[in-house]
Amino acid sequence: MSELAAVLFDMDGTLVDTETLWWDAVEEVAARLGHRLTAADAPEVVGRAVEDTAAHLVRATGTSGTSGTAGVASALTTAFRRRVDAGAPLRPGAGRLLAELEAAGVPFALVSASPRSVVDAVTGGALARVPFAFTLSADDTARTKPHPDPYRTAAHRLGVPVGSCVAVEDSPDGTASADAAGCVVLVVPSLLPVEPGPGRVFAESLEEVSLATLRDHVRHGRSPAVSPPSVPT
Repeated sequence: MSELAAVLFDMDGTLVDTETLWWDAVEEVAARLGHRLTAADAPEVVGRAVEDTAAHLVRATGTSGTSGTAGVASALTTAFRRRVDAGAPLRPGAGRLLAELEAAGVPFALVSASPRSVVDAVTGGALARVPFAFTLSADDTARTKPHPDPYRTAAHRLGVPVGSCVAVEDSPDGTASADAAGCVVLVVPSLLPVEPGPGRVFAESLEEVSLATLRDHVRHGRSPAVSPPSVPT
């Protein structure tokens, strides 16, 4: 059995209520391109890197030239940043859990698929007083989520075994990233359901999560799948 070495938090939809802001930003940019965003687009929007969502909109609309993927990605970042700057509230239970980890001296870091500009905006706003060991953005690894690079990099920077880390995630891509890296994954779904799997445990809200439960998850390790809670539609 392992002991908890660190907790690695996703940002959007996990610690801060920004998934809705991101959806609204994508909806705005998609409308400019003549595309009406629907639930069918969700797997290419929720929990995805900006470039992935931009590429999806380019495919969906046939956009090309100077308004190709790079241009769409820039427009998405601008629209999202505008909303983040207006205010991104913490998710229920996030502040209390972060304070508990800080008081206990358990290292924790932020591992996000958002670009550095957005991560810095949120950590300078809603998360301004949170003493993360460091923050990782999509700009800080060669590949971002759903690839394992971000979580492997985070564990390496902390100098701890990745299997002794709990990654706290809300989306399928984020969960896949942490899972592939070898973390125990605590999933608190937001806009999209996440499938069960070995090493994945589920909670309805961070209000249900404590340092004791995180330690328990690591001790049980990558155990058989636990059924996830339902996600409101």
